[in-house]
Amino acid sequence: MTPLAIATANNAPLTAANEPLNPRTTRLLEGPIVPTLLKLAAPNLVVLLVQSSIGLIEAYWVGKLGTDALAGVALVFPALMLMQMMSAGAMGGGIASAIARAIGAKRQADANALVMHALLISTALGIAFTIAMLIGGRALYSAMGGQGAALEAALTYSNIIFAGIVLLWIFNALASVLRGTGNMALPALVTGVGAVLVIPLSPLLIFGWGPFPQWGIAGGAAAVVLYYGGAIPFLAHAVWSGRNVVRPTLRETKIRRQLLYDILRVGLIAAVITVTTNLTVALTTSIVGNSGAAAIAGYGIGSRLEYLLIPLAFSLGAPLVAMVGTCIGAGKRERALRAAWSGALIAGVVAEAVGLAAALFPAGWIAMFSADADVIAFGSQYLHIVGPFYGFFGIGMVLYFASQGAGQLKWPLIAGLSRLAVAGFGGWLAYEWTHDLGAVFLALGLALTVFGSIVACAVWLGAWTRKEVMRA
Repeated sequence: MTPLAIATANNAPLTAANEPLNPRTTRLLEGPIVPTLLKLAAPNLVVLLVQSSIGLIEAYWVGKLGTDALAGVALVFPALMLMQMMSAGAMGGGIASAIARAIGAKRQADANALVMHALLISTALGIAFTIAMLIGGRALYSAMGGQGAALEAALTYSNIIFAGIVLLWIFNALASVLRGTGNMALPALVTGVGAVLVIPLSPLLIFGWGPFPQWGIAGGAAAVVLYYGGAIPFLAHAVWSGRNVVRPTLRETKIRRQLLYDILRVGLIAAVITVTTNLTVALTTSIVGNSGAAAIAGYGIGSRLEYLLIPLAFSLGAPLVAMVGTCIGAGKRERALRAAWSGALIAGVVAEAVGLAAALFPAGWIAMFSADADVIAFGSQYLHIVGPFYGFFGIGMVLYFASQGAGQLKWPLIAGLSRLAVAGFGGWLAYEWTHDLGAVFLALGLALTVFGSIVACAVWLGAWTRKEVMRA
């Protein structure tokens, strides 16, 4: 095959292979793995901790409105986290992976064009979820155990959040474009500055301090929407500044099915995995709801700590998507595997330390959000039982992100479905047999073990290196 034919087959300009690599790309392909991974992870950790802190600070202020308001936010929380995880971790991973693999293979024109494809996909999905939740929110939260004042609080909060959820999708699409090139610092900077400006809005709008209107629980939702809307112009400027590794051009980009497929073949499967994670929480919330609003609130606060492990996993996982994807595109699969295991080890150790601390001192966390004795008791029971299993969650989540970079998500999908089965069906059986939430929480811990073990065993046994994968 001639050089021209090879370039055409790879859908890349012939001159792209002769262009010098960007320093960020060189670092992903040749830099020392652990120091590079930690350096790239640090700004991502800032991003996710800030975003999670917004929710935690909001929960603190909402808690002052009473148990019903806190239970309402707890009902919406899995759906909001689903959007965050799907837009940043799932479809965002598909975006970053596609761009990283194109850069690694020196398909610069494709990398540039993928930006507009990413925005198209994210906007469409954001609008679709707005419609779905505005129509079906009441049925969803009722099925999760919401009723009375708690249900009405959930609907008030949810309708505002999901009316503007497309802003979250666009925000995370732009951030994922930058992360796919190995630029982790700029999304962190934009997120941090935006949070400093917007976080004070939450109590101002909830309680109506000063000249601000008193919107109650609706004020907290409005602050979240404003946060994402205000940050989008800064990320857009960074992508189109001309100083980025990818340089998209609106006029010259034509929508191509192959580029849509490059994103969606990873993003859609990752989205299903994300749905299984959040459906696990939703099903558990519905089971816990049989014990009343205090149980929902306690479990909701306790499970927020588990969700806080996602920033840890994502902080390591986002650079792994870029590093693994770039290495896979360049044919360096052994380096990709070494990077994945390095990240998994770090995440597993840290997540287990957090889990053990939560299991030993659970009331300290729960009491930050509620002084209700029943809420503290239920939340503490959850953390005491599930906390020691957090290490498996950390390992499984980081290897899931690394698998996104490799473009191989079959086994993470199987692991996610297995976790759902053990936690959902197993938790339901446990409650039916014992009517004890402790048995339900034990099922959740076992589900985390199943999830992490399946992903780790699959990667260890060659899920990225079998012949059919090598030809992908």
